[in-house]
Amino acid sequence: MSHFVSKMGYIPHTADDGEDCIRVLEESDDEMHVLLLDISMPGKDGFEVMNYLKTNHYQFPVIMVTASNEIPLAVKCIKMGAFEYLTKPVSMDRLEIVLRNALAESNLQNEVIKLQKELKSKEIFQNIIGKSTALRDTMEQAMMVMETDLNVLILGESGTGKELFAQSIHKGSKRKKGPFVSVNCAAISNDLADSLLFGHIKGSFTGANNDHIGFFEQADRGTIFLDEIGDMNADIQAKVLRALQERKIRKVGEKTERSVDFRVISATNRDFSQAIMDNQFREDLYFRLEEFPLCIPPLRDRGDDIWLLAKHFLDEFASANNLDSLQFSDEALASLLDYTWPGNIRELKNAVQRAAVTRKSTIIEMLPTPRIHGKTPSMPALHQQESNGMAVTQPSSAFSLEDHEREAIIKAYGLSRGNLTRTAKMLGIGRATLYRKLDKFSLQHLKNG
Repeated sequence: MSHFVSKMGYIPHTADDGEDCIRVLEESDDEMHVLLLDISMPGKDGFEVMNYLKTNHYQFPVIMVTASNEIPLAVKCIKMGAFEYLTKPVSMDRLEIVLRNALAESNLQNEVIKLQKELKSKEIFQNIIGKSTALRDTMEQAMMVMETDLNVLILGESGTGKELFAQSIHKGSKRKKGPFVSVNCAAISNDLADSLLFGHIKGSFTGANNDHIGFFEQADRGTIFLDEIGDMNADIQAKVLRALQERKIRKVGEKTERSVDFRVISATNRDFSQAIMDNQFREDLYFRLEEFPLCIPPLRDRGDDIWLLAKHFLDEFASANNLDSLQFSDEALASLLDYTWPGNIRELKNAVQRAAVTRKSTIIEMLPTPRIHGKTPSMPALHQQESNGMAVTQPSSAFSLEDHEREAIIKAYGLSRGNLTRTAKMLGIGRATLYRKLDKFSLQHLKNG
C-alpha cells in the first residue's frame, strides 16, 4: 500500500495499529491530508481511532480499509464521519480515484473553512481598520485565544486601540451573549474599591442606601475588562488577585461569598517588568492576568494603515458635519508617514480633525504640526518644506543633497504606486531624467515596477 501511494505522488506515513497511528499523528511535524484506516487492529481499533480524531478535531478525510465481511462496520464508520471505504484486496486504480476525490473534497472544505474564518474576522474586527502585516498578525492571535477562557493581557502604547481589541475578543468568544464590563482601574480609589469592584448591601456603611452590584458581579457569564491595570493601587491588587484565584466575591456588609463566572481581559501601557522590580505591581497577579499576552503594534509600525485610518477619520468628520467630500493632497498623505505618532490612533484622529477644520478648500494640503501642552514634540514633525514639487523632511546635516534627492524619488514612486510617468510628474522632471537618476542612485529595480 505504501509503495503504490508513493508511486501516485503522495508521501506516506505508516503505522502498525491504532495506538501507533495516534502516536504518529501527535508526533509528526508534517500536516496529514488523508488517512487510510483499517477497522480490525490490535490495541485500538478503527472505531477508537475515529473517536480520537473527532475528539481532537482532526479535519482530514478518512478512508476505511476493510474485509468484505466487515462492510456493515465500515458503513458505521462512515456514519461517524469517514469519507469512503475500500474492501480488501484493494484495487490500486480504485484507491487512486478515492484518494483524489477525498483530497479534492478536503481542499474544498478547507477553502470553505478559510472563507468562514475571514467572514468571522471581518465581523468581529469590523471596528478595527487596517490591513498591515503587523495588525493582521495581532488579529490572528486574538482569533486563537478568543474562544478559550484564558485571561488575556493586552499590551501596547496609549491610543493603539486596546479596548477595541478587548471588545472584539469578547464578541468572538462563547461569552458574547453575556455582558462586557469596562473598568478604568486608574480611577478607582482605595476607599471605594471594595464597593465598586464587589458591591455592597444596603446599610453596610454610611450612605449605602441601596444594594449595589459590583463590577465583577456585573460581568457574571461575561467579560470584565480591566483597563490601565498597571495603575491599580497595590491594596486593590491583592483583592483582585483573590477574586481571580477563587472566582468568588463578597459584598461589603455580607458574611457569605458568592461564586461569579467571568473572564478577565486587562490592558496596560506600562512596563510590568520594571513595575514588579519596583514593588509597584504584584508578580503573582501579573501571572494570573497574563495567561495569554497580546501585543498591539504602535501606529508607526503599521505602514499604509496610517493612510487608511486618516481617510476614514476624514470621511467620518465630513459625514458628521454635513460637509462635501474631503481629500488629502499627495503631499499631505506623504507627511503622515514622516511623523512617529507617539499618541498613535488617537493623535492621528485629532490631527485629521484639526486639518479638516482649518482647511481652505476640499483638498487638505497640510496637516497641522502636533503639539503637546503648546510645545512641538522633539521628534520628526509634520511640517514640511517644498522641494521640486515633492514634500521632504527638514534638512539635516547628517544627509547630503543627493540623499534627500534619492529619498524624494522613493517617496514619489511609492505615492504613484510604481507608475514612473506619474513619479516624474510629481517630481517635476522628465521621464528620461528620472531614468538617469534611477541609475545614478542604484534604483534600477524600480524600472520594473
